[in-house]
Amino acid sequence: MTVTATDLRHLRRAVELARLALERGDEPFGSVLVSGAGRELFEDHNHVVERDETQHPELAIARWAGWHLRPEERAAATVYTSGEHCPMCAAAHGWVGLGRIVYAVSSAQLVTWRTAWGCPPGPVAALPIRQLVPDAVVEGPVPELEAEVKGLHEAFALAPR
Repeated sequence: MTVTATDLRHLRRAVELARLALERGDEPFGSVLVSGAGRELFEDHNHVVERDETQHPELAIARWAGWHLRPEERAAATVYTSGEHCPMCAAAHGWVGLGRIVYAVSSAQLVTWRTAWGCPPGPVAALPIRQLVPDAVVEGPVPELEAEVKGLHEAFALAPR
C-alpha cells in the first residue's frame, strides 16, 4: 500500500466530514473527490437519517462526477473516504469510471466492531470493493486513522435513539 502524506491529508478531511455527519445525528461517513491534479472537487457526508438510506457520500460523488467530469477526468480522480464503499457505492463508482479509492477503515473492520457493540447486521452484505469492481485501484485500510474512525462509529452505535 502506498498512502502518501497528501493522501493522509485528504483522508483526514473525509474523517472530518464523518465527524460532521455524527454531530448532525447521522452515521459517520465522509468522502472527498480529488482531481488528478490534486484539486478538491466535491465533498459530502452521510445524509441517511435526514433523507434516506441511499444518501451516502460516495454515491453523491459518483453522481456529481458523472455530471461534471469527462470520462478521462473521472478516471484520473481519487475518492478519499472514511470507510470502504458499500456495494451500492462501489457499483456507482465502477459505472461512472472513477479512479483510485483510498479508505481509512474497511467494511470488514466496521462489521467486526458493530457486531462487538451488539448492533444488528446491515441490510446489504459488506463486500470488498474489488469483489464488485474487480479492476478498481483500492488502498486501505489506513492504520493511522483506525482509532479515530472507530471512535466515531462507536459513538453512533451506542448513542440512545
